[in-house]
This record gives sequence, C-alpha cells and structure tokens, in this order.
Amino acid sequence: MNAARSGLVILGALALARAASAEPALTAAGAADTAGAAQYRPVGAMAPLNEVEKWRLLRQHIKYVFVIFQENRSFDHYFGTYPGADGLFADGARRTVPGSVQPIRNTDGSDATIAPFLIPRTIKDVNGRTVPLYPEDTATVDHSHDGVLHDLHFGPGRDPRRGATAAMDGFALTQEKLHDADGAIVDRHGNPPAKNPSLQQKQAAELVMAHVDCDTIPFLWQYADRFTLFDDFHASMIGPSTPNAIAMIAAQTGETQWALHPEQADAKGLTLPVATDSGPFAGSPLDHATPKPPYGPEVTWLKPQRVLTSATLPLSFMGPDVGAFVRGDQDATEDLPDVQQDLAAIARRGNAVPWAWYQQGFDAEPFDNTTTPDGVPHPPHGAYIVHHNGPQYFGYLGRNPQAWLHMHGLQDFLDDVAAHRLPEAGGVFYVRGGFYNNDGLSTLNPNPRVRKRFAGNDDHPGYADAQISEAMVADAINAIAASPYWESSAIVITYDETDGLYDHVRPHVRVWGPDGLPLAGGPRIPAIVVSPYAAAHSVAHAYAEHSSVIRFINTLFNLVPLADLPDELRGRERGRQVLGQDALGPADDLVGPMSDLADAFDNDRLLGKAPPLPGSYASIARARILALPHDGGAGCAALHITPTDYRDGAPIDPPPADFNPRPVDSPGIPSGGAWTP
Repeated sequence: MNAARSGLVILGALALARAASAEPALTAAGAADTAGAAQYRPVGAMAPLNEVEKWRLLRQHIKYVFVIFQENRSFDHYFGTYPGADGLFADGARRTVPGSVQPIRNTDGSDATIAPFLIPRTIKDVNGRTVPLYPEDTATVDHSHDGVLHDLHFGPGRDPRRGATAAMDGFALTQEKLHDADGAIVDRHGNPPAKNPSLQQKQAAELVMAHVDCDTIPFLWQYADRFTLFDDFHASMIGPSTPNAIAMIAAQTGETQWALHPEQADAKGLTLPVATDSGPFAGSPLDHATPKPPYGPEVTWLKPQRVLTSATLPLSFMGPDVGAFVRGDQDATEDLPDVQQDLAAIARRGNAVPWAWYQQGFDAEPFDNTTTPDGVPHPPHGAYIVHHNGPQYFGYLGRNPQAWLHMHGLQDFLDDVAAHRLPEAGGVFYVRGGFYNNDGLSTLNPNPRVRKRFAGNDDHPGYADAQISEAMVADAINAIAASPYWESSAIVITYDETDGLYDHVRPHVRVWGPDGLPLAGGPRIPAIVVSPYAAAHSVAHAYAEHSSVIRFINTLFNLVPLADLPDELRGRERGRQVLGQDALGPADDLVGPMSDLADAFDNDRLLGKAPPLPGSYASIARARILALPHDGGAGCAALHITPTDYRDGAPIDPPPADFNPRPVDSPGIPSGGAWTP
C-alpha cells in the first residue's frame, strides 16, 4: 500500500518548520536531537510499496505488539488543536465543523450557544488574581449509550436507518438533561423542561465542549509529533467503556450472538448486544464457580452481563492448542456452543500467538494494603476496574483458569519487560491502568476531595489525573524502549470511548441495536502508533476503529479474521435473514473502509533505506515523568508546538465566565473567586 493510497500525510506539528529550518527536536533529557527532523521526508520522497510487499516487510520487522488502552477522551478534546490533524481550528481561526456552535440553556432559562474552547491552566478571578484551574483533573460526564446518542443528535426526522447523519449538536443539552429534537429544547420525554438547569449542570454542559493541548498533556503530544497520529480513529460502539473494551478483542459486542439467539436481546443493552457499563458474569456474586477471577470495587453497582460466547482474539491466539485450552472452561455447556466451528478453523490454521492482558489490580500491586498520604486505602484488587477487562466477559476466558494465566497486574508488565521475560517469539500484550497509579503520584490540586479521587492512571475523567495517566503511558513506553523488544515493536496508544466529550467528526453507523437506534461505529478517539519503523511527524487520515488494531494483529500474525470464522459468518448471515442487517458481527473484515494501521509505518525504514528510530527517541526522562505539572505546565513551548487555536501568541478560545472543570468536586465559579480549586 503506497502512501498516496493510504491517506498518510507527513505533516505533523513540526514537520514543515523542521524541513525549512532544521530546528532540532528535544530529547527526553532536553538535549538537542535531530533524529526526527533529519528523518523527515515528504511523502513523494518515500519509496513506493504495494500492500503485499509492505506486509512482508512488517512481518519481517515487527514481532511484538503492545496496546496501551486508555479511557474516555475524544479526539477533539485532546488533539483538536494539533497542527496537521482534522481539528477545530486552522491558522488561528475557527473552522466551520458539525456542532461547532450548539445550543445551551442558561440557569435563568434563557437560551444561548456554546463553541469549543480551551481549558487554560490558569484564569483571572474578579479581583484580577491568577487562579489555577488544574485542567488535568476534569469531571466525568454522561457517556451512557443513550447519552452519546443524544450528543450525536440523530433525533426525530433524522432516522439514521433511512440514511440521515448525526447533527453533532446535542452535547451541551445532554449534560443539562435536555436535548435538541429538531430545534426544540425538550426533556428526555419530549416535553418542555420543568425547570432550568442548575449551575453544576450548565458547567457540565460547558465541560463537554472543552479541550486541552500540549500544556496539559505534553507527553501525548510528543508521541503524536515524533511518531504517527491517527485523526480518523473511532470507538467501535456508541456508548461507554464496557462495550468498547469488549470490541478491542472481539471487533463487536455480541452482535452475532444476538443474531443466533434473538431471545437474548434487550433493547437497553443489559444483555445483547452489550451497550452499557455492565459487569462480567465471571467473578461476580452470581458466579458460584471455584476458583473465579477477581472483581473490583464496582461490585456494589455493576449488574452482571450475560456471558458472551462469540469468538475473540485470545481464542485465535491459542492456534493448534485451542482444543486443550477450552477444556479448562468451567461451564463448557453455556460458553462454547457458538464457537464449535470457529475452534476447528483456529486449530487448522496452526498459528499460536503468545498474549497477555496486563491490567492494574488484577493481581498484586506494590501499593496493596497501604494508605496514601491523602487517606485513601488500597486493599488488594482495590484498583481493579473489572468492567474494563474485555476478556473476562467471555465465558471460555472469564471462567477458564487457563485463561487467567495470561492476565496480570500492571506492575507485572513493567517487571516482565525489564526482566526480559516476554516470549522470544513475540506476541500481543495489552496494558491498562486503574483507580490508582504505580508511580505514587498525587495531583497538584490542593482540594482534599480532588486529591482523594484523582489518583488514577487510566485517564478516565472523574478519577484519573491526565498527567498521572500520561506518566503511566511513558513508563510503559520507556520500559519497552529500553528493552530488546523495542527494535521489533509496534505500540498502539488508544482509548476506549469519548466520555461524552465533543468531537466534530460524525460516526460511520453500520449497526443498529434492538431498539432500532445506532450502535456501531462510534465517535472519534485518540490513537497514536509508536515504533522504530513508524513514519515520524505524520498524521494518518484513513478511517480506523478498534477493529483496525485487530486487523493489524491478524495480518501480522497470519490469523483468520474473526469475521471470517465459520460461526461468526453464520451469525452474520442470520443477522441478514432475521434482523435485516448486513454488517452484524466482527468488523476486522468484510466491513469497509477500515484501516489496518499499515499507514503508520515508513516504507523507507522498512526497506532499510532509512534507519529505524532509536529507543531513546521514544523515551521520556524519569525525572520529567515524576515532576508535576509536566514541563512546568508549558509543554507547548518545550515541544516548540503552536496549537492551531493560537493567534498572535494567545489562544482565541477562552472559557465561558462561569466555567468549572469539576462542577461537583470543586463547586463554584473559578473566575468569581471564593472557590476551592
């Protein structure tokens, strides 16, 4: 696949400036490093490669795939002002994009509009004093399946099954418990609202339209600049974390199971297909198996999900050993009927791929049985977020002790890489954070409530600090970059879903749920590919999803695509016959367009015409990781990047006067004084 066909544009934040001025990049330690600038080449200068030859070279060079899988950020929220990407601004001017101006209701009942704006690190109060906002600590907002549907605003008269598109203008009103139905402000039942929004509701409505930049997340912007950023990468599903965690390994959330067993469907998504933050059955109070996998603190509110029975990558990874593997299942009668033909096809293919799922709190972490200086206890598994563990939802994985041998805690990943314990043959390794962080960091925010709540490292608003979270990403990449695995690695940094935060790019709907409303694909999320063979300073514009990660893995390791396995094909055909839908099931094949991530790799590096990027180029100094705020809160200056919402040295998109990034944890109006940050 040549660069022109793939949609790859080497037009990152520094590319044009460096090509003209040879301005050096900054290394992790802050010293001059011209590696990125020296290896920048226009697309036309890159050697052409057809698809077959490029994949031959990728298989030759890449043996280890690492997926750093974070939580709940939209692309525009993190990279909407990244130069060269499809964002919100261009050359210091607003672009006209879907939802760039949308309705919001004031607390006095008057109607207004709101546009995307930057959360600055500080703001002036009414007395002219500088007040810190701490944009790394933001509240979580409504990101339920229904909530995101209201955000996207298909609405009455815009039936997506009849070809209509999302208006992308319901984000603010959704957070105010209102939504826009063909121009009218109404409640969720279609009636005029009984009361006006509270200040907290309005501030939440403003928050979904906010974005940050390299001053708040400099490490992520550095990875985006030095390697390849995808600006059309989408969540698989419209909705919260659980369905998208499932889709990361299954390329669906139970659609073929629904087609084969329509009686299991539930219009609210509590059974099939999965559309809510339900918990896995395995390990839940309803699971009476002994032993069983751990459950995290959410046991108090999670409703266990029906056991999922469709095929997954971990099943494919077992190759010829799959028969022996599934014999460890504690309930084969329920878990295995829908994959019997799949098992035979996987066994015939003959490819076994080592794999592991590393998630904080699944087993012991260094902070277990300790209490933080802020008074937060950490019992064993207390940091484990079970509804983020995709494998645990599948009976043949969640109820199979053989599968648990592939599941570990986050510290295990850092230790295994440092000790060179990963399989010599390579493999696929997922990395996830949780409710705490392994660096022992605390947010700089002095508010005691915020300090107790925002110690997580998986980047989920409401409990994870964005800088503590990018520190976890840096820890993982540093470990890989310092190991023998770097020279044959591909690292994918991506997210599960948007948290309901605004993004202007419409989803590509291909699947509708039992309620007749859009289910898949979902809104746009961040994604970066880091590798010694990556195209430096580049933005890839090809459409992608979580299924693209699966496509990359399938092709790299010569696995049968999940969509092509016999039982999944049978479910897809039943979907056509019984449910009238053509695209039910895994989206790692038979669905297009869908990137396979080959766009991220530099042809000349693969051909040996340009040197691979060294591990030092991906590394970030330990002292820099531990020093909060990162880069002193001036990451854009440190990286020499000017976000696209800057004109004459200043941002053109200040926040609303009553904006608050944490309406509940830090009540009040920062610019009005007398508030606790």
